[in-house]
Amino acid sequence: RVFRDLGKLQTSEAQIVLGAAVIDDVLGLIILAVVSAIVTTGTASVMDVTLITFKAVVFLAGAIGIGYLLAPKLGQYFSMIHTGVGMKFTLAVGFGLVTAFLAERIGLAPIVGAFAAGLVLDPVHFRDFEDPRFISDINENIKDAEPTLKARLASVIDHHTDRHIQDLLEPLGYFLAPIFFVLTGMDVKIETLFNLPILVVALGITVVAFVGKIAAGLVAGRVDKWVVGVGMIPRGEVGLIFAASGKALGVVNDQIFSMIVIVVILSTLLTPPILAYMLKRKP
Repeated sequence: RVFRDLGKLQTSEAQIVLGAAVIDDVLGLIILAVVSAIVTTGTASVMDVTLITFKAVVFLAGAIGIGYLLAPKLGQYFSMIHTGVGMKFTLAVGFGLVTAFLAERIGLAPIVGAFAAGLVLDPVHFRDFEDPRFISDINENIKDAEPTLKARLASVIDHHTDRHIQDLLEPLGYFLAPIFFVLTGMDVKIETLFNLPILVVALGITVVAFVGKIAAGLVAGRVDKWVVGVGMIPRGEVGLIFAASGKALGVVNDQIFSMIVIVVILSTLLTPPILAYMLKRKP
């Protein structure tokens, strides 16, 4: 978010951080799938763990591969029914729900399927739908504009066209995200936040998390290593989802859950101002 707000999303550092975040989330999802299956089946042999890991990897790879083949065709099919905003929304949400359901059916956490859907869906899959009204109006009024201005406006229009599906889903996120955070907060036992040993361990884990990510950034290559390292620190809603899933499965107790919440809060609150300061000083 900091990279985007400061207009640095296309920099090499931002792309490395985003790529690392995707890999980190994929590995976390695989671990979550393994833990979930072990708790559900009650077995934890090497063969079972290997099978579950293989299943998760194959599902993610298969969902992404098949999704890239099917998504354009689904986009064309849905646009034949209707080209309006409602159908775009239906396609995006429906695709996510279906992949989440398929993941759950083969014994994986539904979030694995939803994550795969997010990786698959691309703005190009919605090209057959009608543009937002304001974009259509702009296109209509720049037909006779001089070439340089027309090219500049076309670039801006393409940007907003590509972001339209994100803009379409963001209001749903604004509605659901507070509910998720309220439910997560309700799961935290207040007394554990005033338990000195828990606070000390949580602070220690936070320090280790900071040092580990910064150390990883130092081997990032010919980029601003400190920006990459600091950019990889935050453990946001994905960490909370993993913690909530673990608590629901009974493998994370109240104390560990509180530690995870503290680490997520500290890393999420401390990193943005530090990263923003570093990016503003960067030429």
